[in-house]
Amino acid sequence: MTTAEDVRVLLVDDQALFRQGVGVILDAQPGIRVVGTGADGREAVRLVDELAPDVVLMDIRMPVLDGVEATRQIFSPARAANRSRPVRVIVLTTFDLDDRAATAIRYGASGFLLKDSSPEMLAHSVRTVHAGSAVMAPQELATLLDGTFRVATPTPPEVGTLTTKERSVLTLVAAGLSNAEIGARLYVSESTVKTHVGSVLRKLDLRDRVQVVVYAHEHRLVGRESRAP
Repeated sequence: MTTAEDVRVLLVDDQALFRQGVGVILDAQPGIRVVGTGADGREAVRLVDELAPDVVLMDIRMPVLDGVEATRQIFSPARAANRSRPVRVIVLTTFDLDDRAATAIRYGASGFLLKDSSPEMLAHSVRTVHAGSAVMAPQELATLLDGTFRVATPTPPEVGTLTTKERSVLTLVAAGLSNAEIGARLYVSESTVKTHVGSVLRKLDLRDRVQVVVYAHEHRLVGRESRAP
């Protein structure tokens, strides 16, 4: 039985045995319930609209519509505007540092997992993205994005609305620092950092910290203050 507090998961993979196996693993976890399954990206897009899951675990390579294009459609402005609750996507791949995974992250995915990840990692990742964080190390995400964004796109005008402190917070979040680490670097409290992060998200119209990382690398906003001391 699914309760209001459970993390609702949609599984999408063209291999039935994989769907069944992962479904059994996740349903055995407290606070996680599989609410639907699909065999291709087209079904994923439809089921996200119908079932309103919290998290989608989706294979990146599927027939009909692959996981990259499905991610793009799931996070399209038209669909997002009609959504009453946020949805997070984790793409599943058999290859580490997959360029297609980087593209899916650009489209809105919260990271990627290898398909041979442990049951504990699967459950942890579902809970992590539901909380708004990435499921891969920030350094790995930066490596993927640096390879994807070989040429910087023009800096959007809304970046100019950030205060000096917010700009520093943006670059430090993009470098993978936690709120506590950012606070220590900037000599401010963790609660102040949270306030600045919220302002950055609001001003740049970003959903979460994962999008901050993507945005900063896309526009080459990661500056010297983000480098490790």
